[in-house]
Amino acid sequence: MRMTTPAYTFRGFMSGSAGNVHSDALVIFGVTGDLAHKMTLPSLYHLEKRGLLSVPVIGVAANDMGDEDLWRMTRESVHAVLEKSGEQVDDTVLARLTSRMTYLGGDFTDAGLYTRLAARMTGAKNPLFYLEIPPSLFGPVVEQLGAADLTSGCRVAVEKPFGTSLETARELNDRLHAVLREDQILRIDHYLGKEPVQDIVYVRFSNAWLEPLWRREYVESIQITMAESFGVEDRGSFYDKVGTLRDVVQNHLLQVLALVLMEPPGASKDPIGDRRLDIFRALRPLDDADVVRGQYDGYRSIPGVAGDSDTETYVAVRLHCDTWRWAGVPIIIRAGKKMPTTATEVVVRFKKAPAFRLGDRMQRVVGHDDVVLRIGQPSGIDIGIRVKTPGVDAVEPEFLSLDFGDTLGVFPSPYERLLHDAMAGDHTLFPRWDSVEATWEVVEPLLSDPPPVLPYAPGTWGPHEADKFVRNLGGWRDPQFTN
Repeated sequence: MRMTTPAYTFRGFMSGSAGNVHSDALVIFGVTGDLAHKMTLPSLYHLEKRGLLSVPVIGVAANDMGDEDLWRMTRESVHAVLEKSGEQVDDTVLARLTSRMTYLGGDFTDAGLYTRLAARMTGAKNPLFYLEIPPSLFGPVVEQLGAADLTSGCRVAVEKPFGTSLETARELNDRLHAVLREDQILRIDHYLGKEPVQDIVYVRFSNAWLEPLWRREYVESIQITMAESFGVEDRGSFYDKVGTLRDVVQNHLLQVLALVLMEPPGASKDPIGDRRLDIFRALRPLDDADVVRGQYDGYRSIPGVAGDSDTETYVAVRLHCDTWRWAGVPIIIRAGKKMPTTATEVVVRFKKAPAFRLGDRMQRVVGHDDVVLRIGQPSGIDIGIRVKTPGVDAVEPEFLSLDFGDTLGVFPSPYERLLHDAMAGDHTLFPRWDSVEATWEVVEPLLSDPPPVLPYAPGTWGPHEADKFVRNLGGWRDPQFTN
């Protein structure tokens, strides 16, 4: 039975660094942006509703507006997002949230803005600065915070992308480290804030029957599909400089893959981060033979997209993980826009059982023993089994399905969890620099010398050439659920 009211409480994902001092102020750079409207402000409302927001919130942007404008914008954003999802807004809670909020406007590169910010933050010694602004401003804003003597006890959360290549990521990291320690930097990958993504670790290591099978001796292949039914639409000028490999594979999907492949967490200060890093360092860098790039028909006519654009809107990659557990197991990731549906799922395909003798005949086994981890909506897990076909001497594949929402109730949105953990000083869900660097090293060969894109029709599963990666592995498993 689905729960209608949120019943969860936040705890550390594992041990992390939750013992750090809690932030005593939240400063949001870019508070008037699209991400704030859709994610940040509704997430702050939910944290306020659950009694998990206890600090003043200062919104910073370049817009010429005041506190009342920020309050009105917050009310409009919260109502729009929550009512669209069918949730009723508690205006008493919303009033408590806006009473915490003040606005500060100015040029992000102007030292005077930070002088005024320092005066506004009187008494705050451990602020969280959340930078939901273009990455080109990360360095200038952090440097201005340092020059204004606002960084000694702070933490700084930055949105993706963290660089656009291995070289630019290293340059950005060096620039931030000139002002901040590594333990002050929180690099946001909202996929790690998704509750179904966090469930991967617990499903794996909390079920005694599953973990012994989770290895090369029993697993035939691993697939990850991230499909989006929509296209680039009005984001052409942004997307044409990025492409699918940078946008979702280097960060989101490699992070998910690491949770699927990693060894059990240990007793280190960052047990999940350490094990993820082991996987990233064991992945071979990609080359041309391991990739198919696609571009949907009509993409080049979108405003902001170059007429001769070679940017991929679809990519399929084959990865090799050189660890004892996974040596020789094919790992295939595909992601694309204008797909038949919107869904994200991990498929762990086990080796097929052999035919067995049944009297004077051989009984053939059909189908695949897949364990499917659904990361999107509806999130859950599907376990494939073989059962006898009623009335016939044959077997057929069926799935045992568990819907996390129906079974476990309402869980926090990614930004609720990430904002809470950032203020609490828990780094578990935030990729460290060594992991970010390692993922860029995996994809860098394709960024510097990519193969040409291949066309595909909107509403299809991408170029047929990508089928070569799964031709001898039972083919692709197309998602059955949408989110």
